[in-house]
Order: sequence, then structure tokens, then C-alpha cells
Amino acid sequence: MEGKCTVADPNVADLDAYPSWMTSKNGLPLFSEADWQLTPKAVRLFVLRLHALVGEVEQLRREVDRLKGIVRSDSSNSSKPPSSDSPYTKGKSAEKSSGKRGAKKGHAGHRQTMLTPTETRHLKPTQCSCGNREFPETAAYYTHQLIELPEIQMKVTHFVLHKGQCPCCGKLNKALIPQEHRYGYGPRLTAMIGEMAGSQGESRTLIQSFCFSVLGFSISLGAIQKAIDRAARAIEPHYERIAQRARRAEVNHVDETSWFQNGVLIWLWVMVSSKAALFMIHSKRSKAAFDSLIKDWMGILVSDGYGVYRKWVGLRQTCLAHLIRDAKALSQRSDKQIADFGRWATAELQRLCKMAHAPPNVGQWGAFYARLIRLISTNIHRKDEAGKFAKRLLREMDSLWVFLHEEGVSPTNNFAERVIRFAVMWRKRSFGTASDKGNRWVERILSLRQTCRLHAKATFPVLVDALNSYFQGTTPDLVWIGQPSSPVPQTAPP
Repeated sequence: MEGKCTVADPNVADLDAYPSWMTSKNGLPLFSEADWQLTPKAVRLFVLRLHALVGEVEQLRREVDRLKGIVRSDSSNSSKPPSSDSPYTKGKSAEKSSGKRGAKKGHAGHRQTMLTPTETRHLKPTQCSCGNREFPETAAYYTHQLIELPEIQMKVTHFVLHKGQCPCCGKLNKALIPQEHRYGYGPRLTAMIGEMAGSQGESRTLIQSFCFSVLGFSISLGAIQKAIDRAARAIEPHYERIAQRARRAEVNHVDETSWFQNGVLIWLWVMVSSKAALFMIHSKRSKAAFDSLIKDWMGILVSDGYGVYRKWVGLRQTCLAHLIRDAKALSQRSDKQIADFGRWATAELQRLCKMAHAPPNVGQWGAFYARLIRLISTNIHRKDEAGKFAKRLLREMDSLWVFLHEEGVSPTNNFAERVIRFAVMWRKRSFGTASDKGNRWVERILSLRQTCRLHAKATFPVLVDALNSYFQGTTPDLVWIGQPSSPVPQTAPP
């Protein structure tokens, strides 16, 4: 029997020493040390083995609970993106939703815009139900708009170059192609390729197929890549102006996601304000990369709980959505005490997040603050996940409600996560980039695309203007991005 036991046998000293753990619920010894010495050694050995087995079972139970939490984790209770959720659970979550599909009450909607007509036709009634066909007086009551794509006829210009001898000196002279037409593809066509490759994230082969099927001309993959390279150089001034504008904003949301260059892990960072979105690809996820992104910016930071962000010297709003998801994960644990703590923490953090839309009065704030302090103080000394989360809340205390007293600050970092989502989907389709040149293109076109969206501006006309300026050697229009304001002074933490 003893040979089959997986727990190591205690030594003689262990058998003689009174076990300090043998106490009742109120902390008193179950029996005296003299009684322990009178207990047969076989019984003492069995008790010690049993205690070791109970400890091992408890450790395994916690490990199983932790692994179950990992298996159950999805975008609702962790930082995983929605695209990582199991397809077998997405339908179930949609069925449980009580809300109706479509736009909710109060949504502004997007009505079709009446465009300037290229042709107008007036339609008058032709016959009444009584048989009359004459209508001497009519009035317009409704305009039906029909939008159609015109037949595409590519504009092709042949530059026939001539040469001839000078009648004075006999030297042979050749005509030269004008600078703005030397590349073989005009600014609008190059801008369209850049729009498809960058703003829409399409592949080179799809662009090649589109040009042949819709536009009616053939283009090689190499020519497409050269057009993209020209677009990248053309929008470099826009990228620099966007960087200046972003680094002068009072509030910035910052986030990062993985990227790949030739299969090697690198990182895509974003810093976005209400008027500018700056993307940057860096080889590291570190403080050096963060410093390279923000440069001399010293405004209010909105971010998740990454360690580099927590060391921010100014005001910082930590993302309540991340905390709520982690608290929700704890509420799903099998351990009742951890689950109760998770439900309590989830409810309080959700209540705090809603204060962004319904600011509390003095009484409501006092009651909330008292509950939060009680939640932390009663769990901070625990050695499990609940204790770790309570310590985390205490560590983030100064960053939980900055949004309540600073204008323009959001309680979550969802803004940055929405901005970076297009880049994540692009990475999944393309598996990243293959060169530093490709990285620069990604940085510039993502920054331009998102900044245009923030200004409610179409990307394609901006690309056309940028390429026109690039081909002609002039300065593009950067006024719409805005002039960078003076640097934001560092705000000391309260």
C-alpha cells in the first residue's frame, strides 16, 4: 500500500513535530501536542500523507479552473479580438440578444444624397382612370434618382518623340517626355491603385484583375508595385503633417498590435486623437518603441494596462473595458469566492463606465467610492486571482476616473481598437509585409486613410492631389489636416 502512494513519505522529524496546520475554524489546535506524541506513528504518517494529498488536489483544482478559464475566454471576457471567437458560439450569443436588428431608436441614419444631375427628365401623367389624357397644369411632387456607372473609356495619350539635327551645328536633338508624364500611368490611375491597395487593403493580383476586367487594360504586378511606391512617396508630406498634428493633441488613444515582416514578429503602433491618426511600425513592443511613437508629446494618455503605459508620468485613463472583461472572466470561475468577487467587480466597473454618459451626483459618487474601496480592501490580501485583480485596481486607482474631470477623455480605449481593426484584418489577409519599404507604405496609407475618416473626407481625391503634386514637383494640399498647434504642456498627476 505504501509503495503505491504518490506523495513522498515524511521524515522522522516531521512525524515528531506537531503540525501547525492542524487547527479548527477559529484557529485553535484540534488537540494538544502531548496527544499528538501519544498518537501511533502509523496514524501520524497517514494524517500527514492525507494532508499532502489534500494540498495537491487543491493545487490541481486551481490549475483546472485556470485552464477552464482559458478555454472559455473569448472577446467578451478577455482582450481577444471578435474574429478569434468560435464560429459555434457566435450564433448562440446573437440568439440571446433581446434587441431588434438594425438601427436603434435615435440613430441619425444615412439617407441617399441627391447628386447633381447630368440629365433631367420630366414625367407627366398620361391617362386618368376616367379616360382623360389631357393635363394642362402639372406640378412636380417627387424626384426619383437613378445612378448609373458610365461606360469606362480609358484616356490614353501617345507621346510621339521626335529627333532632328540642329541646322546650325549639326548636333542631334531629341524631344523629352514632360516630367509629369514620365511614369506611364497618370495621377488618377495611380491614385486608384493606391486606393485599392491601401485604403481597401486589396492584393496586387486583385488589382490586376480589376484593371483588366473593369478598366479594360492589362498591367503587370511589377507596374502595380511601382505605382504603389510612387503613391507612398507622394503621401510622405501628409504623413509628416499627421505626425505633427497627433503629437500636439491634448488627448491621445494609444494601442499596438502584432505585425509580421517576412514572417518575423514586429509591432504596429497607433496614436489617435479626434483629428489625426498616426501609425508606426517598430521592431519592438517596448518603451523605446512607445517613445519613438509619441516623441515630445505630453498630453493625456488613454490606454490599456500595458506596463509601459502604466509608467506614464502625466494623466492617464486606463481602459475600463479591459478591466470589465477581465472581471467578467473571474465571475465565470468555478471557485465561488472568486466568482462572487468577479461579479461584484464587474458590476462596479460597469457602473463607473456608465458615468461617462450620466455623471453622478455627490451622493452617488460617495456610495460608489465606498463600495469600490470595500471591494479592494476585503480582497487585496488574497493569494488567488481575486487578490491579484484587487491589487491591480488599487494600482490603477488614479487612472480609473480621469474621464470624469477631463474634457474629451473616454473611459475606454475602444476608439484606438476600432481604428487599428482595419490594420489587423489587412495583416490577416496579407500576412504582413516583406520589406522596410512596405512598412513605410503601410504606415503612411493607414495614417492617411484614418485621418481622412476623422475629417469626413474621401481618400481618393487626396491621393489624386498628392500624386499630381508629386509628378509636378509642387507642394500638396495639407491645410485640411490642420496646422500643428503648440506643444501640449506636461500635466502633473493629481
